[in-house]
Amino acid sequence: MKPDAILFDMDGVLVDSLDSWRASLNAALKAHNHQEITKEEFIEKYWGYDLYATLDKIGLDREIVTACNELYQEHLDKVTMYPDVKDTLQKLKGYKKGIITNTPRNRAIQVIKNFKLGRYFDTVVTSDDVDRGKPSPDIVLKACKNLGVEPVDAVTIGDTGSDVEAGKAAGCAVVGMNIGADFTVGKMSDLTEIFKL
Repeated sequence: MKPDAILFDMDGVLVDSLDSWRASLNAALKAHNHQEITKEEFIEKYWGYDLYATLDKIGLDREIVTACNELYQEHLDKVTMYPDVKDTLQKLKGYKKGIITNTPRNRAIQVIKNFKLGRYFDTVVTSDDVDRGKPSPDIVLKACKNLGVEPVDAVTIGDTGSDVEAGKAAGCAVVGMNIGADFTVGKMSDLTEIFKL
């Protein structure tokens, strides 16, 4: 494959932030007198989806999202970068690249800075930059516009059903990280086979 651009989800693809987000949400739920949730419930109901939309759907107050976002700062130490990320991104240096994430902009930029990932990407589009987060295609379409490419000529890479749905809805080819898609890989370094590096 030789796409015009490659668009990466952040959480679950570039960094492992599941435990940090679950800890943040549980702290917010506890502060608002709601029952905390298990890891399994978090993955099933929340992971990969726009947090505002998810909480609306299950009837929780939007103040909890705000609190969760604020509390995330306290759990950044739980975020880790996957070991093969920078090496793979370096090998993909000939491609236009973007990050497409449902993480709010301030927290996404914080993670990108912490792991010095900014130099590998030409654009970062977050849930704050569009009306609807993934699984809506809005984030993908905005990233393509920012990069000056047609969605049909771009590839998205994600680890959740929400990522796959957003990429498909935008008209992109989709690479699933341990999830079914047009192509499926188990780790970042496997991308070198798909893009024939």
